[in-house]
Amino acid sequence: MKKISFYKGGLAFLYLIIIGFSLSYTPASANKVLRPMQSLRQQSQISGIITDGTNPLPGVTISIKGKATAGTISDFNGQYQITAAPTDILVFSFMGFVTVTQPIDGRKILNVQLQEDATQLQEVKINVGYYSVKESERTGSIAKITSKDIENQPVTNVLATMQGKMAGVDIVQDSGSPGGSFTIKIRGQNSLRADGNQPLYIIDGVPYSSETIGSTATSGTAPTLTSPLNSINPSDVESIEVLKDADATAIYGSRGANGVVLITTKKGKAGVTRFSINSSSSFGTVTDTPKLMNTQQYLAMRKQAFVNDGVTVYPSSAYDVNGTWSPNRYTDWQDKLIGGTAKIYTLQGSVSGGSDRTHYLLSGNYRTETTVFPGDFKYTKGSGHFSMHHTSDDERFKITFSANYTSQNNNQPAVDLTAVSRTLAPNAPDLHDAKGALNWENGTWTNPLAGLQSEVESRINDLVANTVLSYRFLPNLEFKTSFGFTDLDNNESRTQPSTMYNPSFGLGSKSSSIATNFTNRSSWIVEPQIHYNVAIRKGRFEALLGSTLQNQRTERLYQFGSGFASNSLIHDLASATTKAVRLSDVTIYKYQALFARLNYTWDSRYILNLTGRRDGSSRFGPGKQFGTFGAVGTAWLFSNEAFLKGNSILSFGKLRASYGITGNDQIGDYQFLDTYISTGNNYQGTIGLQPTRLFNPEFGWESNKKFEVALETGFLRDRIFLTTAYYFNRSSNQLVGAPLPGITGFSSLYGNLDATVENSGFELTLRTVNLTGEHFEWSTNFNISVNRNKLISFPGLKRSTYANTYVVGEPTSIIKVYHYTGMNSTTGVYEFEDINSDGITTALGDRQALADLTPSYFGGLSNQFRYKGVQLDFLFQFVKQEAFGALPGVPGTLVNQLASVADSAAQQPYTAGKNGSVITAYNRFGSSDAALQDASYVRLKNISLTYDLPLKLSQGLRCQLYWQGQNLLTFTKYTNGDPEFKFGGYLPPLRVNAVGVKLTF
Repeated sequence: MKKISFYKGGLAFLYLIIIGFSLSYTPASANKVLRPMQSLRQQSQISGIITDGTNPLPGVTISIKGKATAGTISDFNGQYQITAAPTDILVFSFMGFVTVTQPIDGRKILNVQLQEDATQLQEVKINVGYYSVKESERTGSIAKITSKDIENQPVTNVLATMQGKMAGVDIVQDSGSPGGSFTIKIRGQNSLRADGNQPLYIIDGVPYSSETIGSTATSGTAPTLTSPLNSINPSDVESIEVLKDADATAIYGSRGANGVVLITTKKGKAGVTRFSINSSSSFGTVTDTPKLMNTQQYLAMRKQAFVNDGVTVYPSSAYDVNGTWSPNRYTDWQDKLIGGTAKIYTLQGSVSGGSDRTHYLLSGNYRTETTVFPGDFKYTKGSGHFSMHHTSDDERFKITFSANYTSQNNNQPAVDLTAVSRTLAPNAPDLHDAKGALNWENGTWTNPLAGLQSEVESRINDLVANTVLSYRFLPNLEFKTSFGFTDLDNNESRTQPSTMYNPSFGLGSKSSSIATNFTNRSSWIVEPQIHYNVAIRKGRFEALLGSTLQNQRTERLYQFGSGFASNSLIHDLASATTKAVRLSDVTIYKYQALFARLNYTWDSRYILNLTGRRDGSSRFGPGKQFGTFGAVGTAWLFSNEAFLKGNSILSFGKLRASYGITGNDQIGDYQFLDTYISTGNNYQGTIGLQPTRLFNPEFGWESNKKFEVALETGFLRDRIFLTTAYYFNRSSNQLVGAPLPGITGFSSLYGNLDATVENSGFELTLRTVNLTGEHFEWSTNFNISVNRNKLISFPGLKRSTYANTYVVGEPTSIIKVYHYTGMNSTTGVYEFEDINSDGITTALGDRQALADLTPSYFGGLSNQFRYKGVQLDFLFQFVKQEAFGALPGVPGTLVNQLASVADSAAQQPYTAGKNGSVITAYNRFGSSDAALQDASYVRLKNISLTYDLPLKLSQGLRCQLYWQGQNLLTFTKYTNGDPEFKFGGYLPPLRVNAVGVKLTF
């Protein structure tokens, strides 16, 4: 309103001048009056839209060069209007962006695209959870991506948006099936337990459990259980920060031992009411499949195998070669069974707006996704997101509320057809008979589609809500409290109807069965905090003191039923003739803590940051429940030193270091207690109990010591910005399950193992602004990470049950394998080194060669191009690693092989199953160093092309057309399909192409 009044006042002043000229008109002054009147008539209204190339920019200041009295600000939609002469020059300035000057040159519409100013980006605030800090002043190691990086990827899990974009963050997709999970490791593997390396996830200040949900008995096609992170809608995420070193994570204590992932959802902004609709259609197919034998090659192999075995008459069970199956039939089973197209449809809508005091955002998302498997399987997900922020008139009181609700329904086959698609004989029968029913070919084979009759259905409802209240008592003293709540319901079932079995078996619906699993996990958290800051001469002091109270309750009920009168009743457990409760339990996790932070900055050059936390966890026994953790971080901004002031080359320079100790309590609940389960057996009217765990009150926190030193440098006004970091972490007092002899009645006993695991590595991140111009921009981001994992010590290892699993001085991820020495010159059979020289080859004595499947290094290279209304982004991901090759079965048996196996000179003699020495050697070969392949790859991970339609400003509409691709191209030497996905028997990640339109008005 002030700006409108100023504008009107300026016009009134001009009118007064004109009237004054008119009253004093004389012929001699005629020319003097005419000129200013002509100038006024030539002025016109200039309008346009200001964007950053992707989104409109509100709050941009627009002024006329050389005229201090004229100016305006862009509104919420990035639109502006200003009155100026055709010869004027407009100046566009905005915090964090390069100031742009544009001559009007008689134009009435002038749209402008601003470019981020790398130098000012050092002033951008970084979220560290309990506090925020300027990018230039942070002492910890933090990686960040924003909604700009997230929105151009057609994915459903937020972890997928981080792949290849963050140094030190290794993420692998576990399955290409809808709803599949991801494995994430931040700076290596700290714990000897596979389930002890998960980071802490924080969504809008609320801890979100990373524990997988569901049961292996009711899970679907993925090799791991359902990922709870599928509940987070990527399009609702504003930014993701990953805290890596001790300085950044120690304030989270034990929960931050493996890093912290902070997920911040989008918030509303002040301005006019704004609507946005985004719709896209995607198509997904399997990325890379291995080249297999055709029918001619396969039958030649099979026939030679029988010759080698001395068999002259094919047995009746050799249907592929004895004439039962046609020798002229060929089916590409990979195309038939996993070669379908997954159809994905997404619709996103939002409305936002409000005043400077109160603003809001409401959004909704709906997504459907089919599979590449035959059949009618579908994954649907709907979500809603709401946020609201209010500030009192005196700006002392603030309240922020955010809530995310997601409902998922995932119906998938209970079996994955990937493995069978690579092993089925290419001349196997048709899938269906003439009537369209499943073809069992007179019982000569198991129809692979029969497994699809067994289905897994998962219904997940998830709520995450948070409220933050703050009140500023003094200009430098603020009290804040965060209240968080989560509630997750997961209802899974796995059916096995009688229709999945060969009808010749005569099994009726009485053989049908169902397994169900219900999981409810709810938690609440309260975190009161006090923030204080004060400036003392050249120094600035900040203090934070807070506490945490958290409670999490998990209920599980696993049931089984079999024997149904009809398969149509299979989902009605009450209709089963046999019913059993396999598991029913309730676990409660309680956590409390005190945390503090002290930060001191002297003269914008020297920074000291101290953080500490006193943790208490219910997962440990009496006397072991509490632990104290902390860290110190320092930074020297040497570019602010007097001797570097005015330097035209080095625009920014910072040397930082940190050291600290964090803990780890990721062991599950009640591990120190005696626990029992019901046997389900009734003895004299009493249900029996069976002990499942021994009491052990002595084990306590794992300890993780972290050290890091890093150098951050910017050159040429930060157009070139380089960050290099070296870290050194050691995790000790390992929490593991120590195996026990069977005579004890227990398989293991949890305790602290006196073993130390070390992770050290080097990270490099490079950001460059290559070209900038009025219409064209080009920027590049590159990162690479090298991590080395090592078992430093393990007292008594050789006498323990881990003697054949770990080696001191080697990575904890190693696999002991045989050492391949070549083929016997006489028999042609594979041979292996006899390590202990006892004359025989055994797994215990001779599997001593080491294979490490952990990547040697990984990273990504992304580029962004902008030309007028067109933007192109693409990311190449690269990984250096090894993996085992394809081992489908002994060549010569009723199993298809890679096409390369047809070169018999490089193989053992084929056998149809008679030659035991060949079979034994083949199995050892699969567990030897000869089976290792270079599985390194470079992948076009993501590409996005966006076009802004040049619409008229008066329409108030912005329309963007886009194409997005995921996993489009892969360059690799690996022969066993997709190199990222090394399991082999499960569906690899999909290649996805998406087209869509986004409307904003």
